[in-house]
Amino acid sequence: MPSRRLPARPNVRQLKHQAKDLLRAFRHGDPSAVADFIDYHPQRVEPETAQLSDAQLVLARSYDAGSWPRLVAVCALIEAVVDERFDALRELAAAHAEVLADANGRSGWGPIMSNTANAGIRRVIETLQAEGVRSVSAAMSRPALHKWLDTLRVLAQMGGRPPHGVVGGSVELLQGDDFAFMAGIGIEIGAPGEPAPPDGGIDWRPLCALALETYTRDAAGKHRILEVMAAKGVPLPDTPAMAVHRGRLDLLQAHLRRDPDVLRRAVPIDEMYPLAVGCHDDRGLALHGAPLDGATLLHMAVEYEDLDVARWLIEHGADVNGRAAVDPAGFGGHTPIFNCVVTYNAGRRDQALARLLLDCGADPNARASIRKRLAFARDSSVHEYRNVTPLGWGRAFHDQSYVSSGAMGLIAARGGRE
Repeated sequence: MPSRRLPARPNVRQLKHQAKDLLRAFRHGDPSAVADFIDYHPQRVEPETAQLSDAQLVLARSYDAGSWPRLVAVCALIEAVVDERFDALRELAAAHAEVLADANGRSGWGPIMSNTANAGIRRVIETLQAEGVRSVSAAMSRPALHKWLDTLRVLAQMGGRPPHGVVGGSVELLQGDDFAFMAGIGIEIGAPGEPAPPDGGIDWRPLCALALETYTRDAAGKHRILEVMAAKGVPLPDTPAMAVHRGRLDLLQAHLRRDPDVLRRAVPIDEMYPLAVGCHDDRGLALHGAPLDGATLLHMAVEYEDLDVARWLIEHGADVNGRAAVDPAGFGGHTPIFNCVVTYNAGRRDQALARLLLDCGADPNARASIRKRLAFARDSSVHEYRNVTPLGWGRAFHDQSYVSSGAMGLIAARGGRE
């Protein structure tokens, strides 16, 4: 057990003085110094023959550093971060990989190194933001900034973790490169089957739920996040709906072989947003345009703007005019084209999904009755739209900021009427 803890900013010069003081005290028979030599020196050393190197070894082992050179390296790494000498930090990390491999909260120097690395990560993030960089992919596209990504890797090896919310923010915005980078450098995303760690670690369930329920529309980003989670041991259900979320055509093919009707069948909301992976009991918190409860896999793919999955589903028999289930009050029955009209990406310029559906025979004048609430919107009350076409629904929708003018124009050009 270490008997000493490094200060917030350790100084090698001070440690050298401390070693000299320890040697002097040991030679004078100080009980505390004698106890240190007994506890931490691997050999029996007599006071009259003790050397400075012996005292340095005892001191280093009392800090749980193992050796004096390792203690000096620990101090140098910490000082480089504190002084924001990140070029020197990367060089030190390359020269002392064994020190980083031992960085953990159980060592005498682990906590201070981790805390220092946390501050370093915040400073690097601030530096990247000052450069106008808001994502890892943006930094990757600029070779001059690659050194900062390397610095983040080193700081993570030192036990650093990003500020609260950074990992969640990457999931909320479906920034797959950012999430994969953080997982790749050792940032924990939570342990499956365990609650959130008490030391401020991350529980994977809210992150997984956020990836499924977020307002962001970036199919490739979501796919990558979910695949990273799966690789880390997150138990994603083996269902057709999860295969759509993941963009896994191979898994969809396997489900189609087992169940030839899977592409036509209504999908329960519990399958789209499983409670087991942290999704909300209040299904209205899953953010989508046209309702998805009882909709088909094609409705899902269109809602989440997954063109590749939508095309695959149609090529394998999904009905572009397939209707969502109708509830006892008569609401439902909408086709996938309705999900192009009211959307969380209403400002998109590319109407590839609406065009795909219409090219494949989607009826621009299909009618349905829809009950809709927009969680977190200015008006979060329930609104009802009876017997509307896609254009009629878009024209009448209570919050026009969610209505895609591009999709509306394309549907109108293909013969759509209110």
